Order: sequence, then C-alpha cells, then structure tokens
Amino acid sequence: MFMPGAATASSLVQRDSSCNTPDNRACWTDGFNITTDWEKEVPYTGRTVHYTLVLEQYDIIGPDGVPKHDAMLFNDWGDYVNVTIINKLLYNGTSIHWHGLQMEDNNINDGVGGVTECPIPPNATKSYMFLAEQYGTTWYHSHYSSQYGNGVLGAIVFNGPASANYDVDLGTFPINDWYYESADQILAQVQAPGEHGGPTIPPPADNILFNGTNVNPANITMGEYARVVLTPGLKYRLRLFNPSVNYAYTFSIVGHNFTVIATDLVPVNTTDPSTTVSSLFIAVGQRFDIIIQGKSEEEIASDPGNGNYWINATQPISGYCGNFYGKPAAILSYDYPDATDELPIVDGPVPEDLRCEDTTDFRPVVVRDVPPSEFSISPYNTLPVHLMRDIKQSIVFWTIDNVAINVSWEQPLLEYIREDSTSWLYSENVLEIPPESEWSFWLIENESKIPHPMHLHGHDFVIVGRSPAPDGPSPSDAMMPVRHFDPVLDTFSLNFTNPARRDVTMLPGNGWLIVAFQNNNPGAWLFHCHIAWHVSMGLSVQFLERKNEIKEKMDLNLLVDNCNAWQSYIDTNPPYQPKNDSGV
Repeated sequence: MFMPGAATASSLVQRDSSCNTPDNRACWTDGFNITTDWEKEVPYTGRTVHYTLVLEQYDIIGPDGVPKHDAMLFNDWGDYVNVTIINKLLYNGTSIHWHGLQMEDNNINDGVGGVTECPIPPNATKSYMFLAEQYGTTWYHSHYSSQYGNGVLGAIVFNGPASANYDVDLGTFPINDWYYESADQILAQVQAPGEHGGPTIPPPADNILFNGTNVNPANITMGEYARVVLTPGLKYRLRLFNPSVNYAYTFSIVGHNFTVIATDLVPVNTTDPSTTVSSLFIAVGQRFDIIIQGKSEEEIASDPGNGNYWINATQPISGYCGNFYGKPAAILSYDYPDATDELPIVDGPVPEDLRCEDTTDFRPVVVRDVPPSEFSISPYNTLPVHLMRDIKQSIVFWTIDNVAINVSWEQPLLEYIREDSTSWLYSENVLEIPPESEWSFWLIENESKIPHPMHLHGHDFVIVGRSPAPDGPSPSDAMMPVRHFDPVLDTFSLNFTNPARRDVTMLPGNGWLIVAFQNNNPGAWLFHCHIAWHVSMGLSVQFLERKNEIKEKMDLNLLVDNCNAWQSYIDTNPPYQPKNDSGV
C-alpha cells in the first residue's frame, strides 16, 4: 500500500508516561520535545487512525434556532491518519482539504479539486492518507468552490508538546460567521457589480457562532450563549480557530489576559512578554492556542460584576473585516460555591488598535532564519492583486498576477504532471518555482483597499515584512493611496531573523506583504485569499514546486480512478451543477 512519507519518520516511538504532564508540557516522549524540528524528524507511532466522514444534504434547525454539520478528528503527533469521505450530496462533488498540513512528499492528498485531484462525485468514496508530521490545532474543509460555507468543515487536533504548562485542555473553540442563506446564493450576489460598477458588499452575517452556538440576535430567547467553565486557580489551554467564510475579528475576554503558545501549527516562544496579551486579531483560517490563567476565588469576589465574564469578538468599524450589526459574545464562568448562571454585567473596554491586521511579533520555538543574500524582488515574484469587472458577463472578479484563476475539475494540475504535459491553460495561473532556488520570496501588492487573509498550502511561510494596515473608519480610495514596496525605503524594515511563521496572514488593504518559504516540497500548492467569495472569484495562484520530482515522490496513478468516476458522473447526470466560479 502507498504510504505517504515525512521528512524522516523515526523508528517506532512509545509514549513516555512521565512526559507531557501539567508541570512539563514541553516534553512529549524520549528524544522528542518542543524543540524538535518536525521537518527533520517525527516520532512515528506505528498507529493508523481511521475515520469516515459522510457528506449529506439536509435542512436542520441551526444553533441559534434558525435553519450545518461538522465532526472532530483527534490524533497524536506521528500517527498515520486515514480518512474515508463518502459523498452523499445529490448534485455536487466535493474535495476535502487538510488546512495547514504540509503534506511533505504527499501533495496528492492535499485535497483540492482541479489542482491535486478531480472532485469526489456523488455516491462515491475516496480515502485520504497522511502522516501527522505536525502537532497542534487545525481544521479540515471542503475545497470545492465555496462549498465549505455550507458547513463542510471540522476541527483537527494533533496532540503534542507545548511551549508553556497548563492543567486542562479545553479543546477547540471555533468562532465563525453564520449565514441563513447558502454559500452559493451569497456568491451569486457578490459576483454581481454593485454601485458604480464596483464590488457588491457581502451581506452582513446573520450571526457569529462561538463553539457552534449563540443566541439569535433578532430574538435572544432562541439559542444560547456558549460557555467556557473554569475552576479557580487552574491554567487552561483553549484552541481558537476561525473557520469563517468572510469575517475576521479581535478576540478578548473581559478581565483576563492570556498567553499565546502557538500560531497556526507553529509553537511560539512564551518567554517573550509579547505573547501575553489582552486581545488577539484572528483572520479567516488562522488558529491560536492560548493559555488562560484562572482567577482565584478571592480575585473573582473582588472583581466588579457577578463572576461571569463576556468573551467578545470585536470588529473594526471600517467594515473591511466584516459588518455584523449585533454584539457577538460568549461567556466565561467559574465553577465555585458562589457561582451563578446570570449573564455578565460588565462589558469591559473595547480592544485598542482595532484594524484588519494580525500581529507578527510571535517568535517560533524552532528557529528558521532566512538568508538575506537570497532576497530579491523582480516582476517574476511580484504578485499584484486587483478587483476587476467583466462588462460583457456583468460580473466582478479578483486577479492575482493579473489572472483570475479558473481550474478544470476534470483535468487537475497533477494530471498534467502525470501525463508529462505542460499544456495547462493560462487561466490555471500556474507559477513554476525555479528548482535551483533554496528559498522562494513573494511580494504581494494589494491594489484594493480590501484586506485579504492569504493562505499557503504545503508550507508554513515566514512573514518577512509588510506595510502597516490603514487606520480609521472606511476611508475612500482617494484617502488611501496604494502603498507599493519601495526597495530603498522599505528593505530596512524586513526581518530575516526567525520571523513570524504560519500558514495564514493578512495582506493589508492598499499595501504590500512579503512572504518566503523553502523550496523543498514537490507539488502543486495553492496560495489564495481565504475569504470564500474572493477565492471563488479568482484570487489564487498555483505554485508548482520541484515539478520534475513530483512523480518520484508520489504515485500519480492514484488520480485515475477518481477522475474516471468524476467524468462518468458529469457525462451521465444532467442535473449535475456545473462550475460557475474559479472551482477552488
């Protein structure tokens, strides 16, 4: 059987029961701890964990009392994971992407229709197999047009060491926008030109859910607030992630600071005081593992209020991170003799510096320095982002590197590689990385005032630099001139010494971003905006990395059966819903 590889899977490793205790979370097992570079060595457990996920289409009563579905996967660092997808949708294919997993030498399991596979047709199955090379918190979701906005997503936890100690792991805590209309209906709205031919602003979300629930903003007797319950004095790990289709926000807990221990799947150094914060911006697709120090009973008694505290998700008034009109909130409470189930009565201050910008202050535990000598900017590695209008078709769309991506579900890029062909279409937006380069640098320049959460498949990138996000409420284009990267003025601000590293970061509105990654993972890897409407409207490129090694590293013949099944389905099923967007 084909077994996807890792950097180096060690010989079979048995867990040491004295490791990873509340007083020693940095330890995992003999020879493996928080300082282990998993790109070089992984504690292979010899265990394969099997899951089956079934996609079905049905109407449900939503968590706020108004008419989506997910499951959670738990594994250990070094496990093999086998997930079988059963597609019971009536007229739609699907592909499942394992967000943030680098899939080293295993691009064929990345799960992107039109790039690494043909979609899974209705009434068919497909199994994904990969090694848990990384550890921490992430999620899976459909990568088939904007389908994940209809609820095709879930959390993934890979247990492993941590960069700070804690007593209790509270598990995952997603916070996401929630729409009563389907993703397809909203996509059709935002593709249509708005006032003066510009973009149509997406409708405001009907709710923001905390861990899958909230009260209904229109009727607070429907639904319920999510609650996080602590025992006084203990330390808790909470795994935050943002699986929204559009909204970013600033997370905060009234009366509590917290410590960030991981950004996406990258453990960060908690000896740096900047990791203890009172609020945290979370972009679409990002994950943050945090540690909350529970208050003592004496501290709770001395606080104003009733011992319950609001958990908030706040958006800047610019509207560029979303435009929800309610007060999105959950509740943190304590389990102690004087506890009540009343709503919190203290709102707390609004987080300062509300902008559509994530921090780049966090420093990874495992150091990656970037060689400044390899850095250069040219037209080849400069990717402009534009919002465009097609008058003939009466639609608006996004381009990156002057192309709105449009993949073929019937002919994914890996199929071209299998056939030794380079005749892919210009609209596939393929950028081949020179095989001789050790590092790949990319300058992205945003010609629009709308910011974008940019996500890279197959790698964590380092954030070498970027322009600051604009301040203030909804400025006009005239007040926000595009700020291009100036090699003379801006190079000094770049950071090549263990920069922040993750797989999603914000591209500022009317600004620039420089990211870099090592050219060491053969495959076709998407780099795209994670706002579902934007990637559906074209905002993505495909990095083709080490093209000549792809067939050596993975068996591309595994594509054939599923692609034949997909072609057979669309040839024989007239109700099939054809692609009406980028496909990714």
